[in-house]
Amino acid sequence: QVQLVESGGGLVQAGGSLRLSCAASGITFSSYAMAWFRQAPGKEREFVGAISRSAVTSYLPDSVKGRFTITRDNAKNTVYLQMNSLKPEDTAVYYCAARSFSWRTAANDYDYWGQGTQVTVSS
Repeated sequence: QVQLVESGGGLVQAGGSLRLSCAASGITFSSYAMAWFRQAPGKEREFVGAISRSAVTSYLPDSVKGRFTITRDNAKNTVYLQMNSLKPEDTAVYYCAARSFSWRTAANDYDYWGQGTQVTVSS
């Protein structure tokens, strides 16, 4: 049974930092590209970063580049999202997702999803 479990969300003031974790089970983790998405109330689910199977490549959109970093530890079956210099507009539920082979930026291209973790940034 496939399971992705996010953790690390919470309430933080603008300018602060959080590190999100996503632990995977039930899959051969190193065979999957991993990604992070976020969704605020009333908005579309938004791509915020992805990393390849062996961490050779990663990609983050301009909205978070320079502030967020995505990493993975295949020995621990875990992907991370380090978030620095947080802004109120970063407030959302953050989800991790897994896709066989290569990553994409569209949510509907992913095979498995976690339950999400809430990130709230106060001004």
